[in-house]
Amino acid sequence: MKKIFLLILLVLIVKISSQVVPDQPQGLVKDPFFNNPNPQSEPSKKIQHRHSDTFGVKPDQYEGNPVFSGNVVFEHQGSILTANQVVFYQKENFLKAIGNVVLTTADGDRITAEEMEYDGNTQRGIARRNVVLTDPKQTIKTEILYYDRIPNTAYFNTGGTIYSNDGSIMYTRAATYYLNTKMIDFIGSSNIETDKYTIVSDNIKQNQNTGTSDFFGPTTIRDKANPKNLVYTELGTYNSKTGESFLNKNSRIYYNDKILSGDKLYYNRNTGFGKGNGNVTLDDPQQKRYIKGGYGEIYEKKDSAMVTEKPYAVKILSKDSVYFAADKFLSYQKPDSADNRKKKSFLRAFRKVRIFKTDMQGRADSLSFNETDGEMHLMRKPILWMGVKQVTGDEIRVYSDPEKEITDSIRIIGNAFAISKADSLNLKDEFNQIKSKNMIVYLKDNVIDMAKAVGNAQAITYADDTNEKTKQVTRIGVALSTCGEIVARFLERRLEVVDCNIGANTDTYPMSKISKEERFFKDFNWNTRDRPQKWSDIFLDTPNYPEVVYQSDNSLFERAEAERKKLEEKNKPKTPIRVKK
Repeated sequence: MKKIFLLILLVLIVKISSQVVPDQPQGLVKDPFFNNPNPQSEPSKKIQHRHSDTFGVKPDQYEGNPVFSGNVVFEHQGSILTANQVVFYQKENFLKAIGNVVLTTADGDRITAEEMEYDGNTQRGIARRNVVLTDPKQTIKTEILYYDRIPNTAYFNTGGTIYSNDGSIMYTRAATYYLNTKMIDFIGSSNIETDKYTIVSDNIKQNQNTGTSDFFGPTTIRDKANPKNLVYTELGTYNSKTGESFLNKNSRIYYNDKILSGDKLYYNRNTGFGKGNGNVTLDDPQQKRYIKGGYGEIYEKKDSAMVTEKPYAVKILSKDSVYFAADKFLSYQKPDSADNRKKKSFLRAFRKVRIFKTDMQGRADSLSFNETDGEMHLMRKPILWMGVKQVTGDEIRVYSDPEKEITDSIRIIGNAFAISKADSLNLKDEFNQIKSKNMIVYLKDNVIDMAKAVGNAQAITYADDTNEKTKQVTRIGVALSTCGEIVARFLERRLEVVDCNIGANTDTYPMSKISKEERFFKDFNWNTRDRPQKWSDIFLDTPNYPEVVYQSDNSLFERAEAERKKLEEKNKPKTPIRVKK
């Protein structure tokens, strides 16, 4: 029963199929590209046949339209088309060309392809297979090219390669070429290759006359000789003739392992000069240091840079950071004199230098910092603070170990003056003071271990006695020392031993026999007003903190002085009273 049912169903299907009328030719079917009319001042003229070896009409082919073969030549409003074969749709003013197709426009531009359709009414054409467009500026190769004579544009979206006369090669998925203005609008991810650099962008508009490329998306210009050197922007312009880049959004210049960024950047790849305006950052990842400011310049070939307009620098350490501020910063690198294959990195700061680090703060007029060797010079009225210690001089040099990130020593050159609180746990005006021509301070684990003062050394130090059992400290008095060299040793951050060498002269006075004035050098200047207490203080000329008020204890001396005066008065010989006779 099932077999009979299937047989009847099959017969019905065959009968119905035999009654279906096959599709009839619908005439010429054009690509939608030809459908929209072009705005033009006058009607288009008819396409003119100029030459062909043979001509014929076959009713069963091409809807009975004439077919021209062999060295075919057609002309339309100054443009000449040649091909092996052409089908001419006279009524529609339309033709299809096949084999070795060449369209030469009135302007002299040339399109070659294996196939082409051309509409005389709209003056548009579609070239297919091995398409090449050539004009005085460049050559475009693609598989399908849409040509519009009225605006004189060519468009492709099947991928193409553009060979410019300047030697550059461009690769893109889609692009529109404006033949009158020589402007190319690249659509989507595109590459421009030259012998010196590569451009990769999401959207490029390039002017072949001026050599400028405008970028409207993420774009990279990478140097071929040194691929790490590149320019990145999301809105900008590059001039291939001058090598200049104008970068206006999320832009960065990568050069010599450094990065310059800012609101607006300029860079000349020929000279290596660049500059930034607004929110400028100069980052040096190798030195773990960056500089920020309102304006910056870079000199790639000299490997140097400058940052101004309220700049500050930050050197990042593993457990801390060092903050610098000044009116201007310079950073540069120089070959290592011991090994020319290596470079040393330097940072310089000018005018109103301020420094903040958790365990060290400083001020000076200028700074020079050899970051590679860890040697920092503070010049012109420098002052350095460490805990409850302060040093000043004509110049201060700080020596650090860059790998261990610790300070080894501090050298004060000229008019060296070191001050430290005798006891950091109280607010008494008791300060140990050492002066000399030069001084070197040695540190251990970033804590002062020893200080050596050389040349006309003088010291005012407080002498204490510690009970070994009770550990109670008793003040003995104040020692005044003058000698050729003073060595001060510290224990647990306190001055413990003072050795006076070379022409030593030390006198120790009990507190009852030394006045307050004698306990300070005349140029004593313990400065708490200008000392940065947090990193943001570096942006101020001075944080202007209230001066710490220390308690002055001169009672022992005053009482002793009063007793001495009484004793003097008592022992003073009495003058006999004369009686007038």
